[in-house]
Amino acid sequence: MAAERLPGAAGGGEKLEWVLSREPTPICNPLCRFFRCAKKALDFKRNPPWCRWVNAPCIGYKCPYAQCIQVKMLPDGRCGLFVKRKTEEKEAPDVVETFKGGAITKARKKLDKFGL
Repeated sequence: MAAERLPGAAGGGEKLEWVLSREPTPICNPLCRFFRCAKKALDFKRNPPWCRWVNAPCIGYKCPYAQCIQVKMLPDGRCGLFVKRKTEEKEAPDVVETFKGGAITKARKKLDKFGL
């Protein structure tokens, strides 16, 4: 992803540098500022970010220890900050419609009894 090689140069090109993003990324990965390793084994000084736990490059959201400090990581690795809701909010029904006619009159009688 961010460690791809640029075409056109001899030997496959040069590597792109990993740069920590100031904004969240659409897919949870070590570039996102909200990404954390639960084992505290992520080394950002290497290119690409290195997992000292398994001694291999970090695999991002696929790792069982990957966490989002905003708690927005979805099971498929997408960031919840980029997902829009599909459902619409419904208006609450009127209170009068939800109660039966007899319940309203009983409530009024009790309130009148107390002087309210």
